[in-house]
Amino acid sequence: MHFIGPVKDFYARFERKISSFFLLFGFIFDAFTLKRVDTIFENIIISIYLILIGVFIILIHLKENEVGGEENPSKAHFWYVNILQFAFGGIFSAYLILYFRSADIFVAWPFVALLAATFIANEFLKKHYVRLSFQISLFFLSIYSFAIFVVPVLLHKIGTLVFLLSGVLSLIAIVLFIILLFHLIKDKFVKSKKLLVALITSIFFLVNFLYFTNLIPPIPLSLKDGGIYHSIEKNAKGNYEVTYEDHGLAGYFSFYPSFSKQAGAGVYAYSAVFSPENLNISVLHEWQYYDRAQKKWITESVIRLPVVGGRDGGFRTYSVRTNVAFGRWRVNVKTEEGKIIGRLRFNVVQVDTEPVLSTMVK
Repeated sequence: MHFIGPVKDFYARFERKISSFFLLFGFIFDAFTLKRVDTIFENIIISIYLILIGVFIILIHLKENEVGGEENPSKAHFWYVNILQFAFGGIFSAYLILYFRSADIFVAWPFVALLAATFIANEFLKKHYVRLSFQISLFFLSIYSFAIFVVPVLLHKIGTLVFLLSGVLSLIAIVLFIILLFHLIKDKFVKSKKLLVALITSIFFLVNFLYFTNLIPPIPLSLKDGGIYHSIEKNAKGNYEVTYEDHGLAGYFSFYPSFSKQAGAGVYAYSAVFSPENLNISVLHEWQYYDRAQKKWITESVIRLPVVGGRDGGFRTYSVRTNVAFGRWRVNVKTEEGKIIGRLRFNVVQVDTEPVLSTMVK
C-alpha cells in the first residue's frame, strides 16, 4: 500500500486539472449519450445525479456537525465534497446539452448562459460547496430544471399551466429536503435561513421571468432541422426532396443568407420538430419581414401545422409563401402559446434568372 502516499501527493498537486478533466469528460459523455428528454436512460441518469446531490449534501453537513468537523475535515469529508462537485457538474452539463439542443441559441441564450455559468461555477467556486445555502440553492435549480422537461413528458401536455406545476412541484421537493436536513443539523439553519430563502426565491422568480419573456426554450420540444428552400416534394419513400442554393462555407457564417427569388416563385419554410411520444401538438410558422422604415418586424402570416410526437429526427412539415417581398425575413417556429422553438432567417434578393440549385433529401 506504499503507492497510496504518492497518489495522494499527485492528486493534491494537480487537483484542479484532474477535476477539470473529469468535468470535461462528463460533459463529452453527456453530449454523446443524452439524445432525447423522454427516454428512460436520460431520466435515470439525471435522477441518479439528483439522488447523489441530495445524499452528499446531507453527509457533508452531518460530518461537519461533528465536533471540530468543519475546522478539521476528514478524508470522508474531502471525498463527499468532491463527489458532490462531480454530481453538480454532471447534472448541469446534461441540462446545458439538452436545453442547448432544444431552441435557437439566439432566442434562449439567457437561460443557456445561466446553466453554463452554473457549470463553470461548479469548477471554479469549489470552496463554496461547504456553504449550506449555496448547495441547497443549486440543488433547487437542478430539481427545477429537471421538472421543466419531465413534467410535460409525464403528462403529455405543454403550456403555461404545466410549467407552473413544474415550479410548484420543485418548491415542494426542496422544502421537504430542507425539513429533513433541518431535523439532522438544526444549528446550521439559524445562520443560513435568510440567505437560503432569498436564494431559492430569487431562482424561482428568475426562471419564471425567463419563461414568461420567452427566454426559456419550450422543453421538451426541439427544432431538429429547419431551412428555407426553393421547392419541397415528397418522394416515393416518404422523404422530402428539397432544392436550395449552395452558398458553401460562407453560408454557415451568414446570419441572413441570401435567397435568390424570381417573381412568382415560392419560398418554402421547412421544420422538423421533435416532440415526445404521445405528445401530439400543433406548431405555428410565423412569417415576418423587417420593415426598415418602422424599424420593426411585421407579421405577414401565421400558418398552423400538426406535429406527431415520437420521431427521433422530428416530425417533418413545411409552409410555403409566394408573395414574399424583397428584404430580410424570418420564420418563427412557435408553439400555439407563442413560445419560440426555433427561427429561420433569410434575405430575399430579386433575380431575373433561376439560380443554380442543389438537391437534398430530408
